[in-house]
Amino acid sequence: MDSSTTEILHDFSPLIRVFKDGRVERMSGTESVPASFDPATGVQSKDVKINDSVSARLYLPKSVKPDEKLPLLVYFHGGGFVIATAFSPLYHTHLNNLVAEANIIVVSVDYRRAPEHPLPIAYEDSWTALQWIASHSSRTGQEPWLSEHVDFQSVFFAGDSAGGNIAHNMAIRVGIEKPDGFNVKGIALVHSYFWGQETLSNEPVEPKSRDFLDRIWFFVKPDTNGLDDPLINPASDPRLSSLGCKRVIIFVAEQDVLKHRGLYYKELLDKSGWGGKVEVVETKDENHVFHLFNPTTDKAVSLVRSVASFINQENSM
Repeated sequence: MDSSTTEILHDFSPLIRVFKDGRVERMSGTESVPASFDPATGVQSKDVKINDSVSARLYLPKSVKPDEKLPLLVYFHGGGFVIATAFSPLYHTHLNNLVAEANIIVVSVDYRRAPEHPLPIAYEDSWTALQWIASHSSRTGQEPWLSEHVDFQSVFFAGDSAGGNIAHNMAIRVGIEKPDGFNVKGIALVHSYFWGQETLSNEPVEPKSRDFLDRIWFFVKPDTNGLDDPLINPASDPRLSSLGCKRVIIFVAEQDVLKHRGLYYKELLDKSGWGGKVEVVETKDENHVFHLFNPTTDKAVSLVRSVASFINQENSM
């Protein structure tokens, strides 16, 4: 046997490994479930193709009236930019629960992943999805759930881990480019993957975890200028004050290695001149994206309710 077929070139266990012959082995996040009617929540879902590279799963809550307009949440899944999809069972369950709790429409974006499609492709795919969504604001778009039922003046972005990173970067781009067709009122960032070259003063990260987070950024974005790339470190982004919304909610978990980056993000926004309102919700005794793995626990249900409250509070103002 050729040794190149078994020799590991990049090892990011338990997420992904790449072999010397170029073979990519995703070690988790490979499962998928079909779109469906969910009897537990009454939520319907369906999959749409945006273009040859980008697709999405749409969610519609129970008993929507023919002329009813609801807030829209654009969701970006996590997985370190390398695993999981919009069709993963963890996200399907989470978004069914969130749609039922908040009575909103969701577009869950399925962007292309590294290493086959290194960054910034995931960002560009996500922007393509936003442009496609905005094309429905004239009420003549190809997808009736969006054309008929979305309040385009009440749009929110959310994501977990790498998806939180994407949600932030999409909000920055909205603030800079000010696209027509929708108004982003807020973003919900859950255990976001932000990082940086220097350790924060209150950031107790053991060397193995720091090395993993350092290496995977260079893996997913080979042309990066380093760990202070503005895409991964908002402190390095001179455009931070242009964040294209007026409200942000940041979720952190007490045991998560990324907790302090979430807290630091709040500090950065407060000091940037952005001028919006930012709040932090910390979950005690929990780790990274705990709510996806154990969605029925009290703490996971509380997180979903907090996101729903964040959206509906803004919608009622």
